Amino acid sequence: MREKTPITTGGLEKIKGELDTLIKGDREEIKKRIREAREHGDLKENAEYHAAKEKQALVEGRIARLQHTLASAQVVDISRLSGEKVVFGSTVSLELLSTGEESTYKIVGEIEADSSRGYISYKGPLAQALIGKEEGDTVLVRAPKGKIEYAITSIQFIP
Repeated sequence: MREKTPITTGGLEKIKGELDTLIKGDREEIKKRIREAREHGDLKENAEYHAAKEKQALVEGRIARLQHTLASAQVVDISRLSGEKVVFGSTVSLELLSTGEESTYKIVGEIEADSSRGYISYKGPLAQALIGKEEGDTVLVRAPKGKIEYAITSIQFIP
């Protein structure tokens, strides 16, 4: 039996959209480019053909990865979550105790993680330190630069 991987509803929709674009758009465009390149004759020295085949391999790999993700997805509807503890799907505000700097992170599935948006993987060290904690708790995170201590200032469940 395949291990289920948690994903948010928003993450699921994003993956479905990307998969649809890859299958209906990119895949069909690449097929067309390969067909046109073959018409030019000798494939050994046909740069267009080789570039299209390379792009095809990348697109097919991404399609396979996304299909695997969908097949193993366990969707977590954040709008149905509540409670006092940090769990998958929580949006957690933190204060860095050494500087007082504030930051906010949303705990999401691995494929959804995007540090530029404050989305962190539930498998990452920060999320692992936060899960199960409550507002007001302090957490110690082991990072490449050393140990970092945070205080949890709020926990929200924002879809």
